[in-house]
Amino acid sequence: MSHINTEDSSPADFHILDLFAGPGGLDVAADALGYRVTGIEWDAGACATRGAAGMDTFQGDVRTYRAAFFPRARVLTGGPPCQTFTVAGHGAGRRALDQVLEYVGELHRVLRETEEQPGDPQAWLRIFRTWRGIHEELRRKELEAEAIRHEKRNLEQRRTEARKAMKGRLERQGASAKEIREFLKGLKKPRTIVLVDDELQGLLKVFVGLDDKLAELKDRLEELGDERTGLVLQPLWWVIERSRRPGSEPYEAVVLEQVPAVMPVWKRYVEVLSFLGYRTATQLMHTEAFGVPQTRRRAVLMARFDRSDLPEGPGPGLLRQVPETHELYHRRGTFTRLPKANRSDTLFSEKPEHWISMEAALERAEKHSVKVRRRPPFSVVSNYGTGGVPEARGRRDHDDPSATITGKVSRNRVVHKETDKDLDDGLGRFNSAEAGVLQTFPATYPWSGNDISQQIGNAVPPRLALHVLLHVLEPELDEKEAEARLERGIEELDAWEPKETVEPLRHRGLKGHPLAGR
Repeated sequence: MSHINTEDSSPADFHILDLFAGPGGLDVAADALGYRVTGIEWDAGACATRGAAGMDTFQGDVRTYRAAFFPRARVLTGGPPCQTFTVAGHGAGRRALDQVLEYVGELHRVLRETEEQPGDPQAWLRIFRTWRGIHEELRRKELEAEAIRHEKRNLEQRRTEARKAMKGRLERQGASAKEIREFLKGLKKPRTIVLVDDELQGLLKVFVGLDDKLAELKDRLEELGDERTGLVLQPLWWVIERSRRPGSEPYEAVVLEQVPAVMPVWKRYVEVLSFLGYRTATQLMHTEAFGVPQTRRRAVLMARFDRSDLPEGPGPGLLRQVPETHELYHRRGTFTRLPKANRSDTLFSEKPEHWISMEAALERAEKHSVKVRRRPPFSVVSNYGTGGVPEARGRRDHDDPSATITGKVSRNRVVHKETDKDLDDGLGRFNSAEAGVLQTFPATYPWSGNDISQQIGNAVPPRLALHVLLHVLEPELDEKEAEARLERGIEELDAWEPKETVEPLRHRGLKGHPLAGR
């Protein structure tokens, strides 16, 4: 049985299906706006949080589900994992990006070639076979990579044993601790080592052979790529299935978000979505410009199926960008105005609000949860170095927005301002509620399961999602109506309380589910 209300409680009759739903960043924003959401998520920790929050969830790999399983979903959203693209332009990242763009091109090509056969089962079969070929190729690479990683672990163990054997031989020969350290250090470039001892020479030869084989395996793994890379294709396939599978209806709206490095994929997506009849927009969004007390950038793709009642866009087939409400953050003493091409093309007002600081966000959240604690003026010392220097930790003061919240947020130190002295009484680290607030989750959000810091760091900031969903799903609102609706949504988000705890569903939960039509 589903644990969501089957009555229409949304401002429009849109039920959202959220792929790669995480702990619920988009879901809680949609809930604050009155929309119903069902998420698909594989991570057990994120599912535990979603369950504690009362979020409707199917737990499992998105690839084991299909758009056809959820025919009543009207909106598709998601943030597919794309870790390999964060190094785009360098080796493996560039190859991963190029491969995905090539796959998108294959799908676009078969759609064009079957354009004159709408609703034809044979045309759909051809489209499906193209996707299946891509899916099988990705699966083959995944299995090969898995086998190589297994072999690599075995070789690494054998190399470690050879290293220990050489160390033992040196000890038996009476070498000093310093000589042994220098020898082991030299194993980073083993071919430069010259030995006269036959036993050591034999061990070194084995070590070099293993080292060479490991280098070959590493190169092959880079060629195969990260199996998660193919996941970025899933939302596109779901849109294609709903648009071209006989008997299906297109999604009314699509919203996807990821790191800036994924923008080339979104732009290629736009070509396909436009071909399928959608108005589209892509936008590089600075989170602090949308009221998030944090500097972070996200690449967002927005699409609405082009119907006659949609407001006019900035051009044929285009949607307007999401209007910014707050100023961009600039480090003290600097000011660099972004080029118009890199900014939102509209604002809610001619004079946007000042960005929101960590202190302001935390103080606002205090009234909703005792877990959010009052602090004296503080600085946050990042777990990461800056400028490539590990020791040069980044710092942000209490009256600044936070730096990007990552999966290591629990390791950031909170110190007295302009000192290196940790705050006392357990205030020297942000707890889960506080870290969540800086990501704009409600202070009462019930973080659960394992690796909560990673859950928070990976999540889409709910306040950013609030802006995007309102903009895409309610384009008919005029400026004043949208501003009032946004303010109500923010108030609902701040005061949000968890619903009754629910258990994530599996495939068997499809029977009787409101989205399944079974």
